[in-house]
Amino acid sequence: MKLERLIAIIYKLLNHEVLSASVLAEEFQVSPRTIYRDIDVICAAGFPVVSYQGMNGGYGIMDGYKMDRSLLGSYDVQALVTVLRSLSTVFEDERAQGTIERLQTIETGQDTPSVAVNLETHRSAVDVLRNLRTAITGRNVVRFEYINAKNERTTREMEPLKLHFKYSTWYMYGFCRTRRDYREFRLSRLMDLSVTEEKFEPHHDVAEDAAAAKAWQGQQEDVVIRVGTEALAEAMDHFHQAEREFHADGSMTMRIPVYQPLGAKWLWSILLSLGSGVEVLEPIALRGILKEQLQRAQKFYEDV
Repeated sequence: MKLERLIAIIYKLLNHEVLSASVLAEEFQVSPRTIYRDIDVICAAGFPVVSYQGMNGGYGIMDGYKMDRSLLGSYDVQALVTVLRSLSTVFEDERAQGTIERLQTIETGQDTPSVAVNLETHRSAVDVLRNLRTAITGRNVVRFEYINAKNERTTREMEPLKLHFKYSTWYMYGFCRTRRDYREFRLSRLMDLSVTEEKFEPHHDVAEDAAAAKAWQGQQEDVVIRVGTEALAEAMDHFHQAEREFHADGSMTMRIPVYQPLGAKWLWSILLSLGSGVEVLEPIALRGILKEQLQRAQKFYEDV
């Protein structure tokens, strides 16, 4: 414990101009006398600690003393700090904050970060994320209610293994005891999460993308849409991996590979949300499905 405190104090001093013994004592929950002894040990180890007298006095590291950036090879230190800071904000992770302080002691020669990351998440989702991370770290079984792609509400019991952030959404991956197989769950559809006291053994050796690979097995079919100029940006945001062909009038044709498009309600929702800015060209059956959806929705507004 003492060694960890000594290392932490060194990084604190490297990241601040001056820190008083009372501030350090409060930070590490020890007496100022203990801090004085720690400073003596740090000096004896060869770190150039400077003592500043007066009302705003304290301890600091001699100017110009920095850790060598080569410790991280070719990594972009500022980018790592940016990513870790975003994660520590979501999870309130003290370990990540400690890593940030260590990275900030490395001289990078950059005034501003080269990368910005924002994992801003709704307050209710943050609580779920933190509980899930606690369960993953402690290997605790979790239970929750879930709305699947068929709009069915089910109760699940799961051994959580990993959290994923992809496509602007958080997912949980693990072994679903209810289905006796590995599954990935979208956190926005998850309700009433409880972390149980039951532990599970670390027996999982399945590839982490196994669930995703299994979910997308089968033949894909191309969906071809014509996108008007008023919907170009939004369509490209939704279908950024599609093949694109621009036309002389500014419109665009997109070819999107989709697994079972006639049953992909998520696709219907996106296409309908684009309104008159998009026309489905293929498959013909999908045109009929969208027409039926529009007619059903129109019935709600016949009196308007």
